[in-house]
Amino acid sequence: MSASGTATVPDSRRHRGPHPEDERLFAADQLPRLASALADLCWLLDRGYAVPSSLKLVGDRYGLTARQRIALERCACTEAEARHRRERQIALGDLAQRPLALDGYNVLTTVEAAFGGGVLLLCRDGTLRDMASMHGSYRKVAETAAALEAIGSTLEEHGVGSCRWYLDRPVSNSGRLKRLIEETAARRGRRWTVELVFNPDALLVQEAETAASADSAVLDRCAAWVNLAREVVESRVPGAWILDLSRVQALPQARTPKGPSSKDQPESSPK
Repeated sequence: MSASGTATVPDSRRHRGPHPEDERLFAADQLPRLASALADLCWLLDRGYAVPSSLKLVGDRYGLTARQRIALERCACTEAEARHRRERQIALGDLAQRPLALDGYNVLTTVEAAFGGGVLLLCRDGTLRDMASMHGSYRKVAETAAALEAIGSTLEEHGVGSCRWYLDRPVSNSGRLKRLIEETAARRGRRWTVELVFNPDALLVQEAETAASADSAVLDRCAAWVNLAREVVESRVPGAWILDLSRVQALPQARTPKGPSSKDQPESSPK
């Protein structure tokens, strides 16, 4: 039983793949409507409107489902936020022989999703975010080993020095993942350390080391960051399902879009 008194449903997922509805929700015929909605959402955010009210307004206007609204929320930010993040982004190749601090779950689940065929979102700030939601629990999936190897190979290719992985201690199975990462690193002779901490975000923004994350809370406050998940996916996962709404022709402004509606509310905030 959970702390709230409700039964906890075991996590039986074996793949970090797409949601059963994703093929329909993010099909080609849906993309112009989503592109228009994202443009409208960013327009509102750039003018100081709050995310929740803006997302509801835009989501209702375009008849978006809860999952489509989550995608928009994760893609969007203000132009000022995107510019501020880009100014402190450094290239992975610039980290040669320098240490790196990894937002462990944030990077790993995105690469897992890429290998599993899940939807990945190319966001306004240039990061790559997935649609996964762990709900306080992590489960090793079929793609985990390949994701760790792809991350390691990419870091080696760019000559990155030692890496410190931060994993959320409150997330169940973090201890098992820690051991798996350490064993993987030992086999390959990689200088990786893994720490279980209660708040990785707080440590990542305080670190003198460069952070690897796509978490907006980290990107807005850290000294410097690298776009590691995107680098890994684009170089190691050909054919990954990357949704880039900035390249989609939006609907004509005069047209009132119609599409599936949902009374569901967005089920999570941006990663």
